[in-house]
Amino acid sequence: MLRHLRITVDGKPYDVVVEDMTESGGSLYPAPGVMPPVTAPAASAPAAPVAAPRAPVAAGGSNDRTAPLGGTIQEIVAKVGDVVKTGDKVIVIEAMKMKTSVTAHKDGTVSSIAVKVGDAVESGQVLLTIA
Repeated sequence: MLRHLRITVDGKPYDVVVEDMTESGGSLYPAPGVMPPVTAPAASAPAAPVAAPRAPVAAGGSNDRTAPLGGTIQEIVAKVGDVVKTGDKVIVIEAMKMKTSVTAHKDGTVSSIAVKVGDAVESGQVLLTIA
């Protein structure tokens, strides 16, 4: 006997058709080597939610230091007004339990910091500006 059922998996309902083998006297298990037919969810099942597209990352100018990879801001070493030299560590990003030091790309003074500890950043996102 075929039965139409609705099941919910992780909060998402699906309409399915199943064959109840116990009422027709059949076995609960298929014969060896025989696969039971697979039925796709009915068309009335809701579509999986689609993630909203992310906003594009702003391109940095020549004074901007951008993130070399996506991750989470772990530490901000520099402060606005600090004088830095090329190669000085200014920010630490953590990605996949690995810490990456971001260094100053030029000599100058830190004029602004666009992130804070705990922020998630994407590759190419502006972190700070050195004037």
